[in-house]
Amino acid sequence: MDSCRVSLDEPLARQRAGGFSAWKASMILITALLAVPLAVIVASVFWPDKSTWSHLADTVLADYVVNSASLAIGVGLGTFVLGTGTAWLLSVCEFPGRRVFEWALLLPLAMPAYIIAYTYTGLLDAAGPVQSTLRAVTGWSLGDYPFPEIRSLGGAIVMLTLVLYPYVYMLSRAAFLEQSASALNVARSLGLSPWPMFRRVALPLARPSIVAGLSLAIMETLADYGTVKYFGIPTLTTGIFRTWFGLNDVLAAAQLSALLLTLVFTVIVVERLSRRQARYHHHGQWQARPSFPLHGGKAALAFLACALPLVLGFVVPSLQLLAWSIEITPRSDLLEFAALIGRSLGLAGATALLALLLAVFLAYGHRLMPGRLIATVTRIAGMGYAVPGTVIAVGVIIPFAAFDNTLDAFLRTQFGVSSGLLLSGTLAALIFAYLVRFLAVSLNTVEAGLGRIRPSMDEAAWSMGAPAGQTLWRVHIPLIRGSLLTAALLVFVDVLKELPATLVLRPFDFNTLAVRAFELASDERLREAALPALAIVATGLIPVVLVSRSITRARGHECTTARGESADEHPAATGELRRGG
Repeated sequence: MDSCRVSLDEPLARQRAGGFSAWKASMILITALLAVPLAVIVASVFWPDKSTWSHLADTVLADYVVNSASLAIGVGLGTFVLGTGTAWLLSVCEFPGRRVFEWALLLPLAMPAYIIAYTYTGLLDAAGPVQSTLRAVTGWSLGDYPFPEIRSLGGAIVMLTLVLYPYVYMLSRAAFLEQSASALNVARSLGLSPWPMFRRVALPLARPSIVAGLSLAIMETLADYGTVKYFGIPTLTTGIFRTWFGLNDVLAAAQLSALLLTLVFTVIVVERLSRRQARYHHHGQWQARPSFPLHGGKAALAFLACALPLVLGFVVPSLQLLAWSIEITPRSDLLEFAALIGRSLGLAGATALLALLLAVFLAYGHRLMPGRLIATVTRIAGMGYAVPGTVIAVGVIIPFAAFDNTLDAFLRTQFGVSSGLLLSGTLAALIFAYLVRFLAVSLNTVEAGLGRIRPSMDEAAWSMGAPAGQTLWRVHIPLIRGSLLTAALLVFVDVLKELPATLVLRPFDFNTLAVRAFELASDERLREAALPALAIVATGLIPVVLVSRSITRARGHECTTARGESADEHPAATGELRRGG
C-alpha cells in the first residue's frame, strides 16, 4: 500500500517542484493586479493633501455618514423581519401556497434596487396612478390629504428592504432546516407554539446564518448608488461622485472611498466573528421535523405575510414595468434599443469569459498547491466583491490615469507625440473594474465544483504521466461544466446590472442598459426607462431560477441534512447567493 502511495505521489512531487512554480508566480501576479484598486484606496488615507477633506468634514461628511448608517440599520431591521419571519413560517408551518413561496420569495433578487425605486416613484408620486385614483374617488385636491414621500430616507429603506430580504430569507431558512429536529420536538413537547419556539430555540441557533444574511444586505445597502442618487439622499456613495465630478478632486473622493471601505469591512468582521460561534449539532438518526398545520385565519395571515413581500418586491414593479414598456414600445427607437442590448450583452459576455478563465486558473492552482500562501492569494483575489462599485471605480481610475499621463508626458518629451488615453476611459478599464468586483462570484462557484471531485482522480491522472493542464482539460472541465456555466451566468448578470462603476469608467457616449435606464429615470422619463429596466429584470431572473432549482433539489435532502451535512453542501444556501448592481 505504501509503495502504491509513493508511486502516485512521486509525479505530483516532481510537478510541484518544477512546473507549478510558474503557475504560482502567475497567480501571485494576477492577484497583485486585482488588488491594486484596493491598495490605492487604502493608500489615499496617507496622502498629504487634505484641503478638500477638511472642507467635507466641516460641511457634509456627517450627513454622509449618518445617512449611510441609517440606511444600513433600517435595511438591516427590515430584512431581518421579512427574511427570518417568512423563513420560519415556511420551515415549520403548513398552509396553502407554502411550496410556491419557498422559491417565489427569491424573485425580488432579480429586481435591482434602483429599478424598483424608479417604478414606485412613478406609481406613488403626485401624478401617479395611486394618488390620481385617490383624488378621483374622494374628490380631494392635492394638498387635502397626507401621503408618504417616496423620495426620502424612509422610502429608500423600504425599497432596499424589498429587494434585499431574500439574502436573509435564504440563509435563515437553510439554518432552520438544519437545526436538530430533536431539539425542536422537545420544545414542542413542552407546549411551545411556533412563535415561542422561534424566539427561544430556533433564533439563537440560527444567529450566525442570520447575521451572514444581514451582512450581505447591509453591504449591498452601503454600495447602493442608483437608489439614493435618484431619491436625493446624501450618502457616502453619492458623496464620492459629488466630490470627484462636482469638486473635481479625485484624491478626496478616494479618501471618502476609504471611509466607505472601512464601514464595509467592519460589517465583514462582525459577520466573521459571528460565524466563529456557529455550532451545528445533529442527532445521529433522522427525526421528523415538527410541523404546525394552520387553518382559517392563521393560515390566511401566514399566506399574507409571505405574499406581501413577494407582491411588493416583484409582482407590482414587474407589472408596472411591463405596462410602461407596452405603452412606450410603439414610440421607441427599437434599433437604438437593439444596439443598447448588443453593447450590454457583449460587455457582459466578455467579462464573464475572462472571469471564468481567471477563476479556473486560480481555483485549480489552489487545488494543486493547497498551502497557506496560495489560499491567501485566492482569498485576496476574491475580496473585491465586498467592495462597492463606486470605490473600485475610484481605485481603478487613479492608477490608470497616472499611467496614461506618465506615458504621454514621456512620449511628448522624447518623441513629440501624444499617446492619448490608452487605459483610462476605455473598455479595458471598465472590464478590469468588473473583474475586480465580480471575480469572486465565478471563483467561489468554480472552487465549489472542483471541491466535489475526489483528489484520487488527480492522482490517477498524474500517475499516468498527465501534466496538470491536461488533467484539468480532460478530467476536471467535463465534470464541472455545470459549475462553469453557473459561474459565467452569475458574472454575466452582475455585470449587466452594475451601475456606479459603469457610470464612472465607461468610454464617452457608451451606454449600457443600466446606465440608459438611470439616465432616463433621472430625466423623469420613467416610461422610456421601462424597456431597458425590464430587460435587466428579465436577465436577472436567470440566477434566481438557478437558486430556486437548488432549493427544490435541497428540499428532497432535508432528511440527509438532519443526519449531519452542513449548509456549505447546499448551493441554495451559499454559493449562488450574491447579486450585483
